[in-house]
Parts: sequence; C-alpha cells; structure tokens
Amino acid sequence: MRPARSAIEAALAANDIAHAAALAETALAAGEATPMLLNLAAWAREEAGDFAGAHRYLEQALTLSPRDPLIIAAIGSALRKQGLLADALAALDQAIAIEPMLPSAWLDRGYALEASGSIALAEHSFARSAAIDPSNTPAWGALADAAARQGRRDVAHDACERALAIDAEEPRAMMALARLSIEEGALESAIARLGALLDQAALPPVDRFIALSLMGDAHDRAGTPEAAFDRYTQANRLFETIHAADIAAIDERQADFVARVDAEVAGISPDGFRPLAPYAGGRAAIHAFLLGFPRSGTTLVENILASLPGAAAIEEQPTLEAADEAFLAKIGGLEWLAYIDDPQPFQRAYWGRVAAAGVALEKTQLFVDMDPLKGIRLPIIARLFPGAKVIVMRRDPREVVWSCFRTAFAPSGSAIEFTSLMRTAQLYDATIRLTERCLATMEIDAHILRYDRLVEDFDATTQSLCGFLGVDWTEDMRAFDKTATARGVSTASIGQVRRGLYDGRRQWEPYAARMDEVMPVLMPWVEKFGFER
Repeated sequence: MRPARSAIEAALAANDIAHAAALAETALAAGEATPMLLNLAAWAREEAGDFAGAHRYLEQALTLSPRDPLIIAAIGSALRKQGLLADALAALDQAIAIEPMLPSAWLDRGYALEASGSIALAEHSFARSAAIDPSNTPAWGALADAAARQGRRDVAHDACERALAIDAEEPRAMMALARLSIEEGALESAIARLGALLDQAALPPVDRFIALSLMGDAHDRAGTPEAAFDRYTQANRLFETIHAADIAAIDERQADFVARVDAEVAGISPDGFRPLAPYAGGRAAIHAFLLGFPRSGTTLVENILASLPGAAAIEEQPTLEAADEAFLAKIGGLEWLAYIDDPQPFQRAYWGRVAAAGVALEKTQLFVDMDPLKGIRLPIIARLFPGAKVIVMRRDPREVVWSCFRTAFAPSGSAIEFTSLMRTAQLYDATIRLTERCLATMEIDAHILRYDRLVEDFDATTQSLCGFLGVDWTEDMRAFDKTATARGVSTASIGQVRRGLYDGRRQWEPYAARMDEVMPVLMPWVEKFGFER
C-alpha cells in the first residue's frame, strides 16, 4: 500500500484531487480501507452527483474514526444534498457539538436550514461560518442573500462587500445585491447584475434557477412582461431539470392525488365525517386552521393574527403527518377515517408536533396552523378537531395561478406542478373543488376571507375575522410587517409581507394572452367567487 499512499499524497500535494480520488478507489477495491481513502472516494462520488454513494463511504470512514467532526460534517452535507434535511441537521449539530469552530459544518447547517425554509436560523449559521473563517466567501455570499431576503439591508450590504472583495463574481452576493436593487426600484442595475451572473458558465444550476427567477421579477417591475415571462419559463424548465430524478420517482401527480381524495369523499356519506370527541390533553384555547392555496394570502393573514396578544402561529408544518399516513396515503383510507371511534392517537400526535414546533400551548390563547394546502385535509380536520376554526383564504384564481407560476418555490410535490401554468390551474381546480365539497357537506366552522377585501378595508375585514375567532381586535394587527420581521418568514411570501399592506391585485393582466390556455379551467371559479371578468 505504501507506493499507492505515496502517489495519493503526491497528487494531493499537486492539488490534483481527482487523481488522488481515483487512486483511492483503486486501493479500496484492493481491500485497503482508511479514513483518508474513504474520504477521497466519497469526494469523487459527490462530484459525480452520487450523494448516496458518498454517504456510504463516509459511514465506513466513521466506523474507523468515530466522533471525527470532519467526517460527521461531511455526512451531514451528503444527507443535505439527498434532501434528507432533518437527518442532515442532526449530523451537522453533532459535528458542531464536537468542534464548535468548524466553519464547513456551520455553512452546511445554514444551507440545510435554508432549504427547510428557516431563513432567519440559516442566516445565523452563515454568520457563524463567516465569523470563524473570514475568508469563507460562500458563507459571506449566503449570509448576504439570506439577510437581503429578510430585508436586513445593512447586514446584506456588509456581507456583500466582504464576499465580493474576495471574489468579485460570488453568485449569492450578486443575487443579494440584485434583490436589494429590485426592492429599491433600481431595475436597470438589477438586470445588468443578473445578466453578468447568468453569463457565468460555471454558475451552479440552483443559483442559475434563482437568478433567472429574479431576472423575471426585475423585468416584471420594469414593465417588460414578455421578457419577464421568458425568464420565468426558463427558470421553471431548469427547475424541472434539476429535480428530474425526483419528478420521475413521483407515482401520482399532485392534482391526481387531490382528485382521488375528492372522489373518495364524494363516495362516503357526510355522516362519516361527523366530529369525534375533542382532545382532552393540552391544546390552545382557540385553535384555527388557515388554508386556501399557495399565493392566496395565507402568510399575510398568519402574521396579522400572530400580532395579537397571546397568539402563536406556525407555517406549513406537517402537523397532520400521522393522520396523513393513515388516511390519505392509502387508497380507501378515508373510509377508515369515517369509522374510527378513538381519535386520540392522531390528536395526540398532532398536538405533539405543534409543541415540537415551539408553541407553548399552556400560554397560548389563539393558535393558528397555517398551511395553504391543508384544504386537502379538511376531512381529517372535520373528523378529528371538533371546535376548530377554519379560515379559508380566497383570491382571484387568475392571480393565484400566475403568482404560483412565477414564484421560485423550494422543491416539493406542489412546486413541481407550478412549473406549468396548465398543471398549476389543474391543481388549483382539484384543490378548490375538494375544499368546496368539504365546506358544503361537513360540520366545519369556516370563515371565508377574501384578499381583495382585506386590502380594500383592512380594519373592517380583520375585525370581522376577530369576531369569528372570538378574540379582541387590536391596532397591533396593523403592524403585521414588524411581526413578520421579528418572527421570520419561511414561505415564498417573505418579501411581500415585509412590505406591509399593499394591493397585489391584477398582476396577471399583463400576461393575459399567455394565460389563455388555462382560462377554461379558472373562469368557472372566477365567476362562482364573484371576481371581475
């Protein structure tokens, strides 16, 4: 093995990592196994995009060198790149507990938190990585972009300056400056900066996707809708390419899944969804579900309600996961839901997830579970949560579908549908059809809240909402933008909510010709809900 080791060390000294990794794989195949060889082989697998293979080599390395923080951090990175975010965070936290001054672990922790939607926590991790290693350009760039997304302009500008002083083409820093320019209305500057970024041949695909989406936003604000639409379309095609393996693995399209649930509901007597006994354990005094459809205004209303004294809210958490697996994941599961007589295991699991999300139930007067797609779960809500309030956001379907198409979402089953106007419209149609059926046939205490009326008359609309919930209206609700900044927002609506109340209606109109194909799907809902034609 000594000649092979010498050759590997010589390759590493020459910074020829690829050759060193090839020699390491040859040595491993010959039966030699050391942490160095396994780490090099893992690097080669990761470079090839085989993150699961990299993970396997790293686990072998860890058996030879237990509690090695570098190996544990590398495992966390491999898990993150496989989309196993909770496992990745657990590994990275373990590495940091062993070696708190490990900048790579803090950086990957930030990436994992960012991917899971926890932007404020991600910013903290990026800042720790940059503070430990001030030459860590990706950390400064990621910190700049996370701060810019949250409106923390001073932090973003400082981090951009530090990143670009080291690397004048650092992608995340350039995107952060473009975000800030778009918010300031400096659109020519944003377009020029994003154009330079997109000209980088080696720009990672995920960064290219975000840059294309931002370029679309800049052209939209500049009043050039054709250029904007082209950029949004390019971004969506790239999103599909990046996640091609995940898309190929999907057994059932989201719209087909929702239509199947709707058909099952239609085939069961409404008596089958009669409310069961309330949960006897710890829960909030007033419990509300806030739903509708992505981009319908749920994040806005969540932060309005979170501004009330004694209120707590969580956004887009899988609080109903146990019930989902039992009743929605399997064909015919809803029929079982209709006949169960002991709801407590599922109620207990729900409130356990709420507590795990950081909600102090014993101190909470109003708890809001916000998830725009929980309308799909109304049969579960009706059966398992008697007394729960349900707030249904309603916005012009054309605005909702257009906004979903143009927004850069984190990967998910629904986000994949949003890469096409027609698939988005079909998912909207299926979701609203199921929601309306449940509201019409089940014992659900529901309140319809229209986005257009909220922006036209904020006080009257929120006073009506408070009356429904049984809470006192306060002027604090007007300061929801400050609440959002203090709480942090993890959804794609972060930029809009931080701006305070503004009229976001009719943004689809410059793209009306592009939306002709989906109008037959959407217009029945436009007319039913009474929106202008």
